[in-house]
Amino acid sequence: MRIFRARRLVRSLGGLVVAMVLAVSPVLAADNATSESAAVQDSEARGRLMEMAGYIATAPSFSVTIRSGYDAIQQDGQRIEFGEKRRVTLLRPDRLRIEVQRSDGDSGMFLYDGKALTAFKAEENIFARMEKNGTVDEMIVYMVRDLRMTLPLARMFLSRFPQSLEEMVTSASLVEEDFLFDVPTDHLAARSEGVDLQVWVAQGDRPLPRRAVITYKTAPGVPQFWAEFTDWDLSPKIADDTFSFTPPAGAEQIPLLAPVRQKGALPMQEGGAQ
Repeated sequence: MRIFRARRLVRSLGGLVVAMVLAVSPVLAADNATSESAAVQDSEARGRLMEMAGYIATAPSFSVTIRSGYDAIQQDGQRIEFGEKRRVTLLRPDRLRIEVQRSDGDSGMFLYDGKALTAFKAEENIFARMEKNGTVDEMIVYMVRDLRMTLPLARMFLSRFPQSLEEMVTSASLVEEDFLFDVPTDHLAARSEGVDLQVWVAQGDRPLPRRAVITYKTAPGVPQFWAEFTDWDLSPKIADDTFSFTPPAGAEQIPLLAPVRQKGALPMQEGGAQ
């Protein structure tokens, strides 16, 4: 049986990353909750979501490891999961590094130093570089909207993440307090027009996400994406060469081409930085 990953291909880089947008939404209050308690719950839960988004958006810098998995719905309806791990280092206003390791062993990275974007695919030892001045926000929007590249959790890296979240969420609720992570978390559920979201946010003065589950309820097969966030560091030690790229021996530079849209691509494959 042929297995389909159901993702867009980046023609020049062989589909270096699979994109997952932190589009927002999810769960209703418990069945036995009254309308009044549900309203309070919605207000508190929405506040926690906005607190999380604001905390990330206003951080001058951060690094985080993201382990994720996504469903690829097969032609016969079978659900197959693929995964990847990413290490993200961001330094506002104009530095970004994303290292990618896919479940099939493929790896690569994206680098932006405020002046140029570089994409590297280790398996084929190829890289592409494009000169462009700007901020991280501007580069992410350009990558997703203009180059139509895929970028994991694109919205989460934007300084306007809270505004984006506020515009998308139609309802939110607090599911429970969860004590299975390294710190107690608030398990939140939110809902938007096409997506349901669950997110586990650390309690206390560092409201960082520990886990997220996104359900694409209008896509064929209702696929899900999940991500676990570890090793958060809001004061990372960043070396001078963190955002610069030195090609390995024998590396070939190729043009940075826009990706080919795969027929029937799922919503989870869109960058979503608009």
